[in-house]
Amino acid sequence: MRVGSLILAMSAAWMLCLASDSVSHASDLPSEVKVGEYRLTLNGSGARTKTFLQLYTAGLYLQQPSRDARTIAAADEPMALRIQITSGFVSQAKLVESLNEGFQKATRGETAPIQNEIAQFRACFNDEINKGDVINLVYHPQMGVVVNKNGQSKGVIKGLPFKQALFNIWLCEEPADSTLKQALLQGGMVR
Repeated sequence: MRVGSLILAMSAAWMLCLASDSVSHASDLPSEVKVGEYRLTLNGSGARTKTFLQLYTAGLYLQQPSRDARTIAAADEPMALRIQITSGFVSQAKLVESLNEGFQKATRGETAPIQNEIAQFRACFNDEINKGDVINLVYHPQMGVVVNKNGQSKGVIKGLPFKQALFNIWLCEEPADSTLKQALLQGGMVR
């Protein structure tokens, strides 16, 4: 199967598994998704808040439940993060600014080795961000991170080092939101 066909198949499978009109609560996320030939289970989910305002909900999907942030971020195995924008205060500019800050923290300021990949990733978010948008970040070891927004493939960023930095935005020692990090690391426990 050609890489382009595989990307399309993975994106279609992801969208079929996660289709919903609106998810405004982390508890609305499906407990299991199929990405290509892999079945991923919701490891944990929660909301990203800032100054008492919920910005988005997120769910982390893994092949096996885990509570070990370092192991998850380092793993070269299929996984996914689903983000649903729940606030009109999240704009394209604020998202890019937040990603830049997240990559700085996730790499402890060592972004140079993956600077090209970060630029590719940011380019996936050149269009407007709106309340209700769904962003799927799906890692496949043979392909890289597939970025999907509202059912449309936005790009693929190759490389395990990039994947590690990306997932560390939510899982590192200084994550975007420590409460959300803990929620993502529930290890398949009932929410």
